[in-house]
Amino acid sequence: MNALGREAILNLIPHAGAMCLLDAAQNWDAVTISCTSARYAQPDNPLRRANGTLGAASLIEIAAQAMALHGRLCATGNAPPRPGFLVSLRDVTLHVAMLDGSHGTLTINARQLLGDARGASYEFNISAGTAMLAEGRAMVLFEAAL
Repeated sequence: MNALGREAILNLIPHAGAMCLLDAAQNWDAVTISCTSARYAQPDNPLRRANGTLGAASLIEIAAQAMALHGRLCATGNAPPRPGFLVSLRDVTLHVAMLDGSHGTLTINARQLLGDARGASYEFNISAGTAMLAEGRAMVLFEAAL
């Protein structure tokens, strides 16, 4: 597939403005997606704590946005977006405690394990260069399934 830039991503997922933490989707298919992000390091990142620090748990939100984008890119026809809710995390390992911006551009990979009209399950990993920053599994339920 062709790469997508930030503007295209903003038109596909509900995360608007600074809350959209993805810069690009490099490639995707029916099961996987690979995205990049340097936006996580921006001072206007809404996940920053009051003291300006950014905990590594914010990597889960970045992975969830990649999953949302994957779902939207794989939707059939012009189906409207379906709101989804992150309902479960499993086997999550955060290999760093904080994100200080020194990691550079992040690579976000997600692979759908299961998916139907009610929800989807993904495994994900986020790296910076050769350093693994986070990995795990996540389950999303769509609004109609709740």
